[in-house]
Amino acid sequence: MSSIAVTGAGTILSGDHRQPVIADADTVIAVDGTITAVGRRAELAAQVEASEVVIDAQGATIAPGLIDSHCHVVLGDYTPRQKTVDFLASYVHGGITSVVSPGEIHAPGRPHDAAGVKALAIAARSCFAGFNPGGMTVHAGSVVLEPCLTDQDFADLQAAGVRLAKFGFGLYEDPADGYDQVRSAQKHGITVMCHSGGASIPGSKPITPEHLLHLAPDVCGHINGGPTSLPATGVDTIIEQTGMALQLVQAGNLRSAVRIIEKCHAEDRFDRVVIGSDTPTGTGVMPLGVIKTVAELSSLSGIDPAQVWAAATGNNARTWSLPAGFVAAGAAADIVVMDAPWGSTADDALGALAIGDIPGITAVITAGVLRNLTSRNTPRAARLVHVEPAMPHLAATGH
Repeated sequence: MSSIAVTGAGTILSGDHRQPVIADADTVIAVDGTITAVGRRAELAAQVEASEVVIDAQGATIAPGLIDSHCHVVLGDYTPRQKTVDFLASYVHGGITSVVSPGEIHAPGRPHDAAGVKALAIAARSCFAGFNPGGMTVHAGSVVLEPCLTDQDFADLQAAGVRLAKFGFGLYEDPADGYDQVRSAQKHGITVMCHSGGASIPGSKPITPEHLLHLAPDVCGHINGGPTSLPATGVDTIIEQTGMALQLVQAGNLRSAVRIIEKCHAEDRFDRVVIGSDTPTGTGVMPLGVIKTVAELSSLSGIDPAQVWAAATGNNARTWSLPAGFVAAGAAADIVVMDAPWGSTADDALGALAIGDIPGITAVITAGVLRNLTSRNTPRAARLVHVEPAMPHLAATGH
């Protein structure tokens, strides 16, 4: 049995946008990779004392680790699109503790026949089931929908454990022709994300609001642009006439993203807002892609940063039925500790996000294991954690 306690928090974010800050709590306990208790240290003293590792947050903020709901993995910690290795381990230093694949579309020579399409999805899922770069959980194996896929193919994928699908890169003459494959995927318990907006790679086609209404996927991928945003009127139609999750990404149109999140917040549709990076793509490798989006949306919209953080954690978890995303008993112990960065005019992490500063991450925990101290990618946190027993080998991975 392994156990870890994080105590001394000034603020704890829940990951739930409806109650984004946990009142009257400063301590989180995790055993064997699962959060078992959240509360006051005085009430959890015996569990803190029994923990193998104790982290004193020194007044900083505890939050659920970020979930990148649009990260272009392929196989291994390598991106063919940017020819970069160890990018996922670097993303952990940006507070991203898990990612969701939108389809392994950057695989060289990506197949379009049914056997190859299924094989790629199953292989990606299987490989990442036993591979955690930097401690990250990678939800991979997203089948790219093709006209040749039959209902039996989706039954085969379901039996192999594939739970993700992406529409928008198959060999369809008209995107509307993908209706049958979207329905079959959903029938077999597969969550379908659909490309939206302009074409992003050679051979793909723009997908319009009319296509989205017809296809009715579970998630409208990068509704703020990937790379170009849908027209405002079309976006409003998707928001108002469907129940799709609405994905906002760093690689999209920031002005559109701010307008969308403001509209959803004002109209009580915030539960549908999910955040991802849509990297690595032509935009590049961005370890801070998700936390940067949270800072931008918080500072430019005026929405409570704790709620925006929830759009990148708990909202993602609910949309894709993931085990992490919350600081709550029973959730996976994927946690970040962060504070205002050195030099910021803010006093804490939420204050930094509210003015557009990227917080300094001072500890990352995944699966209940301390992975990083003093992130090599964020600015240095004003308050650094104290760890018992000391782990200088982790501190050395910082600046």
